[in-house]
Amino acid sequence: MVDLASKMLVHEKLRFAITIAGVAFAVSLVLIQVGLFVGLLDNASVTIDHTDADLWITSRSTPNVDFGHAFPERRLNRVRAIPGVERADNLIVAFMTIALPTGAEESTLVYAMSDFRWGLPRDVTEGELQDLRRGSFLMLDESAARRFGSFDLGEKRELFGRRLQIIGRTKDAKSFTTTPISFIDYATAQSLSPALKENTTYILVKVAPGADIETVRADIRTRLPHNDVYTKAEWSARSRNYWLENTGIGFSMYLTVFLGCLVGVVVVAQTLYASTMEHLREFGTVKAIGGSNWDIYKIITKQAGLSAVLGFVLGAVPSVAAGPLIAKTGLHLALSPEFVVVVFVSTLALCMLAAMVSFRKIASIDPSLVFRT
Repeated sequence: MVDLASKMLVHEKLRFAITIAGVAFAVSLVLIQVGLFVGLLDNASVTIDHTDADLWITSRSTPNVDFGHAFPERRLNRVRAIPGVERADNLIVAFMTIALPTGAEESTLVYAMSDFRWGLPRDVTEGELQDLRRGSFLMLDESAARRFGSFDLGEKRELFGRRLQIIGRTKDAKSFTTTPISFIDYATAQSLSPALKENTTYILVKVAPGADIETVRADIRTRLPHNDVYTKAEWSARSRNYWLENTGIGFSMYLTVFLGCLVGVVVVAQTLYASTMEHLREFGTVKAIGGSNWDIYKIITKQAGLSAVLGFVLGAVPSVAAGPLIAKTGLHLALSPEFVVVVFVSTLALCMLAAMVSFRKIASIDPSLVFRT
């Protein structure tokens, strides 16, 4: 039965090649589009996921980490006085205008703290964070080179008309909107924007060892009734879900996956059905010598399985290999082993589903067909 299945499938080599190409295209489409989508969502919460904060205190109804709203910085003192709080610091996250050497103006997402020992930024490739406190300095993420042009340490850039010297370079500090991230001192950020004077946008909280995080959160909510308090996981999920629920990117991703699956199913179903129609006499012979419908179903299932495996391999290998090339464009292709396995299982399942189109025709085959001229 196995040999018969393989021989029937490759009998029409061109049709077989088109089938494998269709499955490979569908697999590549799903892997690359979903991988890019997940990579973008990672950017939406990367700064949250890599901080050492257990709790994030925000203004009421803040939608995500990029769009913070200012509130009085003095509320930090109330937080520090709460039992179970090991440490707490203000964090400013705000969009600011930066002037480029070309004369153009761009936006940069500024992260400002008095003490950056919170795991933020996660990777400093040049310079020392503590030097930000010594004057009008800033650090730029290396991804800024794509939007702002190349830059070197010692050069100066204007933020809201004030010249700041670049003293460091960071890596992998990105926002969902691809706006380059800058890091400056807390006091410097406040001096640049009147709206930030004596204000902050977040308070980061580290809970003391042994303290109950929910008890600490409840105390914070009591003392700061006009603020929201999230765990790191909750705040990360909220920031990611904002882009899913309030933009068309989520629908676009679902539509892409649907079209990829549809392409695969249609191509495989059409090929298997055409092969079945061309080999009705062979299937009639199987029945005439005592074979059952189930025996024929196994032949077609084998064909669907071969199409799924070969198509998946030819689609997955180039997709994974494209990751480093895509990274050079500033995008991130996030393909976890678990997701690749899910796509493989789904490819098998959908090809088996496509095979069912031929099952109904097989069930009605008359064994006497083999004796007809």
